[in-house]
Amino acid sequence: MPTPHYGQPRYRVIADELRERIESGTISPGTLLPTESVLTAEFRASRGTVRQAIAVLRDERLVATEHGRGTYATPRRNESGSDERSDTETRQREVAADPELAALFAVEVGTTLVEQQSATRTNGAVATVVRTYRLLHTKQ
Repeated sequence: MPTPHYGQPRYRVIADELRERIESGTISPGTLLPTESVLTAEFRASRGTVRQAIAVLRDERLVATEHGRGTYATPRRNESGSDERSDTETRQREVAADPELAALFAVEVGTTLVEQQSATRTNGAVATVVRTYRLLHTKQ
């Protein structure tokens, strides 16, 4: 990706592009951002540069990073200054892979997966529900 902002640090250019995607809804709240390796290929930048860009977005509270899960866009904050109240509740449980999940993960039906569900409420009403699944990694 050519640098459209001459003289601006590369990580800022990448942060600006990702910010635009988040604010425009191209990357919706709760959605995982592409992996660092995908971003390094897309922007033709080093992993350190991509990490700096993500750190800028994290400081702006546009994204959050969870160990083992990745970096995802956070729910939009209310900027109108009104009395809207938003909160997110997250639950996690173990589930058996149904045929669709088993095919996605390339595992046998019934394999244990971890399901994480995040429900965001605005003024008490559910605004979004995001479910993610991952393989259960047990220490042997």
